[in-house]
Amino acid sequence: MEAASGLVPSVQEIAKEQLSQVPHRYVRPHHDRPIFTAASPPHDLPQVPVIDMAKLLSQHHKESELQKLHYACKDWGFFQLINHGVKTSLLESVKKGSEDFFNQPVEEKKKRFGQLDGDVQGYGQAFVVSDEQKLDWADMFFMITLPHQIRKPHLFPNIPLPFRDYLEDYCGEMEKLAVQILELMADDLSIDPMEIREILGEAEQSVRMNYYPPCPQPVLVIGLSSHSDGGGLTILVQANEVEGLQIKKDGLWIPVKPLPNAFIINIGDMLEVITNGVYSSVEHRATVNSEKERLSIATFYNPAIDAIIGPAPSLVTPETPAAFKRIGAGEYFKGYLSQELRGKSFLNSIRIPTGK
Repeated sequence: MEAASGLVPSVQEIAKEQLSQVPHRYVRPHHDRPIFTAASPPHDLPQVPVIDMAKLLSQHHKESELQKLHYACKDWGFFQLINHGVKTSLLESVKKGSEDFFNQPVEEKKKRFGQLDGDVQGYGQAFVVSDEQKLDWADMFFMITLPHQIRKPHLFPNIPLPFRDYLEDYCGEMEKLAVQILELMADDLSIDPMEIREILGEAEQSVRMNYYPPCPQPVLVIGLSSHSDGGGLTILVQANEVEGLQIKKDGLWIPVKPLPNAFIINIGDMLEVITNGVYSSVEHRATVNSEKERLSIATFYNPAIDAIIGPAPSLVTPETPAAFKRIGAGEYFKGYLSQELRGKSFLNSIRIPTGK
């Protein structure tokens, strides 16, 4: 998944300068600025579906909860997962560790974890492809975490203890959870779970920690540009209680109000392809505020880089022909990472037009 990202200043450091105005490169054009929902009370907006893992795993409630899961994946592409079985103590340790990571001196972060030329992994920013584009009001630390043999030797092993051990346990828990969710999705789609697993190959996992500093003019900037995730399944946890994630539904930007200790889970482009468009990856973005930083940790469960991605054969019928061309996962990621984040533009490039 090698793709260059231009090196840019640390936004966390810029935010420390007590600016009255945002630097020009972060100021968005009017059509691309966040709209906050003060004019439209949040209780008037629909809310992201909540799925209960305990019910999905119980014979008594499974059927009705699977119906809710189907609706969430098809109509929203997002859901919050409660009763997921991951220990609260582990979640708290990982949240604290990510906070401590970003609180290290900037020179230390750059020296030990800075992105190397031509690689998106490390501390910095992603999707910076030109000197003219507008930048996100955020810093990130991104790395591939599983399988172990493809980890960068200068990243994960350099993370200080005890955070490294907590993160190792967390990555194992996220892998188990992703596999469990995909099996339930296969159940919902009435296909053999092995069919999805065979398409994914030896799945890869990556982790992206996001730090969104306070901003003196939050209405002018975006923390993370609007996009759909390129991979399979994304599992996000908020590291602090600050809102900022918004998803696009029916032309509206809906703020996600995270539930305590819940995971926010969303469908990536490749899962939309594998389900032949039954499930939908959905545009989302992050906004920032003037008062407090926001931290989040996203774990991505993606196909192996050498996997060939296409609709699951059992979901392709004369009535539901293939909606997407087959493509190598490596080729998809290379294209996805080589352009600015912009909606679902890259997925649309492999969509098969429907003939009348």
